[in-house]
Amino acid sequence: MTTIPLDRSRRSFTTSVRNVAAQNHFHTGEELEEPDWFEKALSGVEGEAIKTIKSFERGEFPLSETDRWAFSYYMALQSARGPDTRKTMEYLHASMVRLEIGAGGRKNVGRWIRRKYVVEPSPEQEDRIWEEGIQPGGPPISSTNLAHIQHLVEIAQELTSYLATRPWSLVRFNRRSLITSDSPVSLIRQPNDEPWEGVGFATAWGIAFPLTRKLGLLMSDPMVVLGGLEAGDPRVQEVRSSVLRGDIDRIEAGTTAMEKLFNEHAAYSAREYVYHHPEDAGFVPEDLPEPNLINIRAQGGLMGMDFDGEPLFHPDEHQEGHDDVGEPV
Repeated sequence: MTTIPLDRSRRSFTTSVRNVAAQNHFHTGEELEEPDWFEKALSGVEGEAIKTIKSFERGEFPLSETDRWAFSYYMALQSARGPDTRKTMEYLHASMVRLEIGAGGRKNVGRWIRRKYVVEPSPEQEDRIWEEGIQPGGPPISSTNLAHIQHLVEIAQELTSYLATRPWSLVRFNRRSLITSDSPVSLIRQPNDEPWEGVGFATAWGIAFPLTRKLGLLMSDPMVVLGGLEAGDPRVQEVRSSVLRGDIDRIEAGTTAMEKLFNEHAAYSAREYVYHHPEDAGFVPEDLPEPNLINIRAQGGLMGMDFDGEPLFHPDEHQEGHDDVGEPV
């Protein structure tokens, strides 16, 4: 497997598949009696997913409803398990802490520390918390492995239904090949969306997932099969059941246009690395994005302002030990 770093200062390299995207102890819960329980659980899910992909290669498609939910959960985990999910969680936490500290003003930092940590800070500690707290991006915050595991499991559970309830197309390629990345589940925006508009699992026109070099799974817009039915129409549930049974799923031959759709979105979704078979360099798009481990940015409004030490609110002096929010200035 050839790895292409999005950091242009680094060179591409080729290594075994086993070493790709590996990060030691990323999912180890040191606080638990069995620290590697989640890694074992992931191995079990991945083992079943490999069996499913091999069945796809044999032409066994569509899946049973039970297997469809299981494979959807695997894809949801693939979407949420990377370091970008953790970095984004830490970034949003730090941004909120920055807002709390900055809005309270310099003279109320001690109140904030006492409320948060139930300790009496020294003047030096207050100075340090203030300086770290209001810097761009907020203070340095690192989540534990256990917190990351809990967060990604919650995300995966929420995302699973958005994958399972879409019509699936299994796309087979002969002459063309697929690449992948460290964020292998790609969202394809609606054709009429503006470039600045966001795209999510619920609103995407399609969701693409490369299974092998020659096999890709495309999950298309569920609204098309609903045909404009209102949410309360009983036929909506009938259509949903039909989709889950795989009645609308199909196998199709891969075209050049379809290869570009998969590969361009695979590259665009990458966070730090793009991967391809050593023989498939020609299928990697020329324009690759910059590395980005934060997929949600807190911008504008209070989140984006600078703090000069003056409080944005007048805290109630009688609320010591409670919220620091009083009347707006």
